Amino acid sequence: MPTFSTDEVARVAALARIDLEPAELERLAGELEVIVHAVERVSEAVGDDTPATSHPIPLANVFREDVVEPSLPAQDALAAAPASEDGRFLVPQILGED
Repeated sequence: MPTFSTDEVARVAALARIDLEPAELERLAGELEVIVHAVERVSEAVGDDTPATSHPIPLANVFREDVVEPSLPAQDALAAAPASEDGRFLVPQILGED
């Protein structure tokens, strides 16, 4: 049964660059204790013959067939644009380059 001290929580918080108040260290030490006990209980229920899973329900990807269809004509797409030039979208310059 691991017991987390506030010093251990403070060390982990420092590694993660998280500044915690003393009251937060106390609270988190207790919360980590609860989490570890919950993991221990789940581990007790799992036998050596239990396969590892990432999801409780088997899933399968459903893919649709790729169907080649005509795309939107460039002039239709550019008709909805605020500005265009030479068959391209015209956008404001943002990098200060020529």
